[in-house]
Amino acid sequence: MEKGNTKQEILDAALDLFSVQGFEATSVSQIADAVGIRKASLYSHFESKQAILDALVKDVLEQYGAHSIFAGPEIPSAAAEQQALSPDAAVQMIQGQIRYILHDPLISKARKMLVIEQFQNPELAQLQTKQNYTDVMRYFTGLVNQLIRQGILAEDDPEIMAAQFCLPVSTWINLCDREPDREPEIMELVSRHIRQFFKVYRPEVPGSYE
Repeated sequence: MEKGNTKQEILDAALDLFSVQGFEATSVSQIADAVGIRKASLYSHFESKQAILDALVKDVLEQYGAHSIFAGPEIPSAAAEQQALSPDAAVQMIQGQIRYILHDPLISKARKMLVIEQFQNPELAQLQTKQNYTDVMRYFTGLVNQLIRQGILAEDDPEIMAAQFCLPVSTWINLCDREPDREPEIMELVSRHIRQFFKVYRPEVPGSYE
């Protein structure tokens, strides 16, 4: 049991350091010191710093897959085809995801590590692109397609519509990372942004000249 606890302490300490100074700039000695063990003791749990990183990435992907709406299917659930997504529901869903991204300790610190390492570590650069662009765009393109099929949104280029929907939100999340005190302001902007998106792409009513 003690060994298991120490292993988790190593992972926690490593992520704390990686999220502040990056993977490359962090030494095994610093991680051991943060845990309060000898460097040799750390190597009884992990054979290298890369092995620590690999374990952290595995944990992050498992957590992301279990809790992020972007890691699953292209739409929120199979039942979503029968249930229209209202602007109010969309606001609640996206704001909930933002809170998860900003406040879950593992996800929040891992995102900061990826930001630091994205220009130095090809593996982490690919993970950064996947989690912060590819998965998000795939999800919202699928969601927009669904809303078009349901007649909630007017038919247009789904990929461009998805970009218009989600990329401002990504920018606001990054702003919250730098300036956490602005989260209430950002949440209000997200609400206004989503409601305006639904309004702009509202299907034309036959016979209407508005």
